Amino acid sequence: MTAPVAITGLGLLTPGGEHTDATWKAVCRGVGTAARDPALAGLPVDFSCRVPLTRDALDQRVGRTAWRMSRNAKLAVLAAREAVHDAGLDPATWNGDRVAVVVGCGLGADAVREEQGKRLDERGPDMVSALTIPQLVPNMAAAEVSIDLHAHGPSLAPATACASGATAIALARDLLASGQCDVAVAGATEAAITPLTTTAFWRAGTLSRRADAVTAASRPFAADRDGFVFGEGAGVLVLERTEDATARGAHVRARLVGCGSTSDAHHPTAPVPGTPGAEAALRTALTDAGLAPHDVDHVNAHGTSTPLNDAGEAAMIARVLPHRPSVTAPKGVLGHGCGAAGAVEAALTVLAIQHRTVPPIANLQAPAPEFDIDCVTGQPRQQDIRVAVSNSFGFGGHNVVLALATSS
Repeated sequence: MTAPVAITGLGLLTPGGEHTDATWKAVCRGVGTAARDPALAGLPVDFSCRVPLTRDALDQRVGRTAWRMSRNAKLAVLAAREAVHDAGLDPATWNGDRVAVVVGCGLGADAVREEQGKRLDERGPDMVSALTIPQLVPNMAAAEVSIDLHAHGPSLAPATACASGATAIALARDLLASGQCDVAVAGATEAAITPLTTTAFWRAGTLSRRADAVTAASRPFAADRDGFVFGEGAGVLVLERTEDATARGAHVRARLVGCGSTSDAHHPTAPVPGTPGAEAALRTALTDAGLAPHDVDHVNAHGTSTPLNDAGEAAMIARVLPHRPSVTAPKGVLGHGCGAAGAVEAALTVLAIQHRTVPPIANLQAPAPEFDIDCVTGQPRQQDIRVAVSNSFGFGGHNVVLALATSS
C-alpha cells in the first residue's frame, strides 16, 4: 500500500470551457457540447467536441512561445499553468529541480502530420516546416510544460491510448513516493481532430453517426448508444506528498489513495469478454488504497458511448460494486478526449468529491435495461462522497483505475 498523495491544483481546458470552473459547470448542466465541425465538412462524420478557443485566441493566451507549439502542447501548457496557480505555487520561486512533469497523450499532434504531409505533396520539400518533428513527437507536450514551468525533475510522456491521463497521474504518484520529486504536475492532452483521424475512427466503427442530433450523439450507457463523439482537451493535476502540502499550508482538494493498472493482452481494440483486466485494475486500486469495494461511493465511468465498452464496464461495475454507487460519465457532455480523457475525468472526480455533487450523464434518461448500475441522470445529485474511483480504458488493452478520497 502506497501512502496517499495530496491533490492541490487542477487545470482544465475542454469542450465545456476554457478553465476548470467552466468545465465543471458544463458537466453539471448535462448538455452535450458536440457541434458541426467545418474542418470535417463532407466526411461521413462531420461533428466533434472542440475546446472553444480559436487558434489566435489560444496563441494569445500561451504567449510568445506559441509559434513553435502544436495545439495539443498549447492546451497542456495552459492547463498546467492553471493547475500550478490553483495549487498556490510559483515557478519563479520554487525549486525546479524537485518538480516532475508527467503529461501523456494518445494520438499526439496529428494535425501537424496531416498539414505537413499535404505541404510535401502539393508544394514540395522546401515548404515542409522545420518545426515538424519538434511539434510531432509525442513527448513534446510534456517538454513544453517543463520548459514553461522551469521544471527540471523527471519529465515523462506516457502513451496508453485513452488511459494515458490516468497512467500519467499514477506514474506521478510513484515519483513522489520514491522521493524523485516533491511536486508532480501530471495529466494529459489531446488535439487530434483531423479529417484523417476522424475518418479512421469512423472506419473502425467507433464513432456515433447520429448526424440528425449531434448534441445528443454521445449517450453513455443508453440502450441506443452507437459510438463516441471525437473530442479534445487537456487536464492537469498538481500532486504533492500530503505532509509537504500540509507543511506549506496548501489547500488540499482531495487525495489520490490508490492506483491499479493492468493489460488485457487480448486484442488491439476490443476488450476481453467479461472484462477481467478492468476488474483487476479496479480491485488493485482498492487494495492499494486499503479499501473494500463497499467503501466506494461514486464511480466516474470511462463510459465512451460505444456498445462494447459500456456493456463491459457496466457489468464490471455491477459485479465488483453490487451496492450500486452513483455513476457518472462526462463523455456525454465533453465527447471522448482520447488520451486526455483520464486526466480530465480524474479532475472532475476530485470536484465531485469537493462539491459533494455528481454531474448527470448527458443524453440519458435511464441506462439500458440490462445494466444494473445507478446512473445519475437529468440533474446533478447531491451526495456525500468519501471515496470515488475513476475508470480509464484504452486501445491495446490498457486498464487504469484511480481511487480518490476526501482531503481528510
